[in-house]
Amino acid sequence: MQMQIRLFGAAILLFVLIAAFRGAVATAPTTTTASLESLEPLPTTQAAISSTEPPTTTTTTTAPPTTTTTRPPTTDLQLEKVTTIFGDISPKSVVASGDGLFFAQNMMYRHTITVYNDDYELVATIPDAVSLAEYGHGDYENDHQGSPVEAVPTSDGQYVYVSNYQMYGEDYGRAGGDSCDLTDWDNSFVYRVSADRLEIDQVIAVGAVPKFLAITPDDSLVLTTNWCSFDLSVIDTESATEVSRVHLGRHPRGIAVTEDGGTAYVAIMGGRDIAMVDLETFEVDWLENIGANPRHLVLAPGGEVLYATLNGEGTVVAIDVATGAVTERISSGASPRSMTISDDGRSLYVVNYNSDTVSKIDTETYTVLQTLDVPHRPIGITYDGAGREVWVASYSGAITVFREAEPAGGS
Repeated sequence: MQMQIRLFGAAILLFVLIAAFRGAVATAPTTTTASLESLEPLPTTQAAISSTEPPTTTTTTTAPPTTTTTRPPTTDLQLEKVTTIFGDISPKSVVASGDGLFFAQNMMYRHTITVYNDDYELVATIPDAVSLAEYGHGDYENDHQGSPVEAVPTSDGQYVYVSNYQMYGEDYGRAGGDSCDLTDWDNSFVYRVSADRLEIDQVIAVGAVPKFLAITPDDSLVLTTNWCSFDLSVIDTESATEVSRVHLGRHPRGIAVTEDGGTAYVAIMGGRDIAMVDLETFEVDWLENIGANPRHLVLAPGGEVLYATLNGEGTVVAIDVATGAVTERISSGASPRSMTISDDGRSLYVVNYNSDTVSKIDTETYTVLQTLDVPHRPIGITYDGAGREVWVASYSGAITVFREAEPAGGS
């Protein structure tokens, strides 16, 4: 009993002490404030956060920018002729640099590369004459001329690589031709052109009769198909040298490189197949029996579909890369040659050499949306995403420019 009384008294005493302590805290709030003010202030963004509450999410969080310049799909637009460029030209190809310049390769017919701006003005005529010795090729003592065929720009548009069908001058006497068999033909060269200075600044030895060129997305490798040595030259752009030569077969031509830079598809125009070259190991696999004489190749965005023009059949085909099967076949005109694809991947543009036309194909429905006349022998084509323009090179001496525009009366 006595023990219970003592415990009861202790409890009462403890209750009184707790009450007194709470009263003291309630009457002295400035003590804590004074101690915090003596410290260095927190940054403004943190000072407003209570020490006893988690920070709250505010409405000032940065949101993704609103896109106000979304463009309509090219299939909702129509190609309209802007202008035709004439001059001392016979362009085999025309290529947009992506930086406002357009390079036309005039082969041996004019021995020049002509350069235009996006106002369709001629800004430079670059002769193809070089002293090979001055570019590190000491076996050649004399000056030579080239014959510019095709071109490919670097991703920043600062340089353009140009293939030369053959070289002209002393030391050359066995240049190949379009119907060449595999034998000891003269090798040729690829030029690098500076887009700033508009002059040749590198000359790189490759195989015999180099034609089409492609470049990897990181600009580390330039590839060119050698028509008469039946192989693919691989150029390392840092050292400006050929680092590999991959044998492919009779008359390789068009090239398309995957977005990851791992594989190059190469059209073997002397057969029915398309080579798949691993750009790390340079091993070769095949898409077989695609059709007669595949010439030009274009990959759709994402790389799931490969388009090819079949020179021997006069058609354009769509190939499922995963299966290697031809899934679509389109007739665009007589002798479809080169082609290009729109920035949205919805439209394919094809020049028809013997029809003197260019066709626009819907890549979802595989129908021809437009067929437009161009000067005689259209052979080269390029697409400029900035202006959504299509430039067509005709051997007869003209470059025709079209632009995707809203149909008359609006969409």
